[in-house]
Amino acid sequence: MVDADQTFVIVGGGLAGVKAAETLRAEGFNGRVILIGDEVDPPYERPPLSKGYLTGKDPRERVFVHESPWYAENDVELHLGQPVTAVDRAARTVRLGDGTTIGYDKLLLATGSAPRHLDIPGTDLAGVHHLRRLAHADLLQGTLAALGRDNGHLVIAGAGWIGLEAAAAARAYGAEVTVVEPAPTPLHHAVGPELGQLFADLHAGHGVRFRFGTHLTEIIGQDGMVLAARTDDGDEHPAHAVLIAVGATPRTTLAENAGLALVDRAHGGGIAVDASLRTSDPDIHAAGDVAAAEHPLLRTRLRVEHWANALHGGPAAARAMLGRDVTHDRIPYFFSDQYDLGMEYSGWAPPGTYDQVVIRGDAGKREFVAFWLKDRRVLAGMNVNVWDVTPAVQELVRSGAPVDPEALADPSTPLTAVLPRP
Repeated sequence: MVDADQTFVIVGGGLAGVKAAETLRAEGFNGRVILIGDEVDPPYERPPLSKGYLTGKDPRERVFVHESPWYAENDVELHLGQPVTAVDRAARTVRLGDGTTIGYDKLLLATGSAPRHLDIPGTDLAGVHHLRRLAHADLLQGTLAALGRDNGHLVIAGAGWIGLEAAAAARAYGAEVTVVEPAPTPLHHAVGPELGQLFADLHAGHGVRFRFGTHLTEIIGQDGMVLAARTDDGDEHPAHAVLIAVGATPRTTLAENAGLALVDRAHGGGIAVDASLRTSDPDIHAAGDVAAAEHPLLRTRLRVEHWANALHGGPAAARAMLGRDVTHDRIPYFFSDQYDLGMEYSGWAPPGTYDQVVIRGDAGKREFVAFWLKDRRVLAGMNVNVWDVTPAVQELVRSGAPVDPEALADPSTPLTAVLPRP
């Protein structure tokens, strides 16, 4: 039984951490709940940082998960702007940056990810940005607005989700945009070449210039300011600002120093957890970006960096910490908004895992659902400007049953009718 004498500590002030704290109280835990974040801002959601808030459509206060009074009202002790520097498993304590130690009975590591950096000259110049935290978005929003006013140029390294959403935001401000991407299409490792070209065409139609098959090799500046960006083909591209959007790395230093089992970086990295999000120490759980979990449905270890994983992973970890029988087997899900294109993706189909892509609808009009299949089984689905189909798509993925590709491609056949019934 969990009682009032116990202390549950959550390290990480992101969505996974605050949702875990929220769930502990909702489940009736009446001990101490301590939430520690190394940022000065209270817990917030990350999607607006490259979407509504970055474009200026949404006010800053909308990014926060709860209004400030919520924490005191729910007796959640919030420590902000204070990093955890060490976990002592034997003593069951965490040490803060100011030397303070806090004891725990159960510990949740929700430390998230950090943006990857490029090891090239010029990354220390003013005007070189990353986009992971609210403070990053604050700076980048001001930069994009200034570029738009002055007809300035933004170079983006990386054509993943963050890079493309930032490109759309920059064009909305009126900035000139060049995207440098080593792969042959945007999102090459996320949706493959079949759908990657669609996003290339979308952005090209809005004036974005792509340089595929190239790497950024140098950011050129003068008096500390960005002037241009050079690629490995020898070209120089005008730039008044550069966004480095080449992915994120799980923040595993605390876990590593504490001797917890990790996943090799070649396989995605992260803290190794089971389907209950429990680490190699039974009193420590991990959730969100940093957790590489055994997924019982997909039969692989998976580390998911998207919003929905934090939204649902934090509560799952909280229930497991309370001793509940928990299996975190949600279908991976994420969404994106770029110009007039909205999409949702459910499932897991990295390159090399599928043998067929089925399109349902009109890809030319950007109103369709794409499915990735292996041996006629749906691995993933992405709906583009088609709504209210995510539950059916997830049911197809979860079933693992073979389907008729022709029926799947036929919009007149309801998705609920594609799945064979006993």
